[in-house]
Amino acid sequence: MNGNVVIDYRNPSIIRKMGIEALTKELGPVGMAYFIQQFDRGEGDYTAERERLIADVTMEDALRELEDMREREDS
Repeated sequence: MNGNVVIDYRNPSIIRKMGIEALTKELGPVGMAYFIQQFDRGEGDYTAERERLIADVTMEDALRELEDMREREDS
């Protein structure tokens, strides 16, 4: 976010959105989903939710993310 923007940290929906964005940026969409599952088992259809989370992820994206993770581990 822009340093000039005032963020209302008391607003749960804003914090949740920013948190999901930060986790997705750092861990990727699949890693973010696994991280969230550690804290909330949730309800509903896991398969449908997973499909929604990775709908826009291509095989190239997944391979690039894997390579990035390996590079971070090596450094």
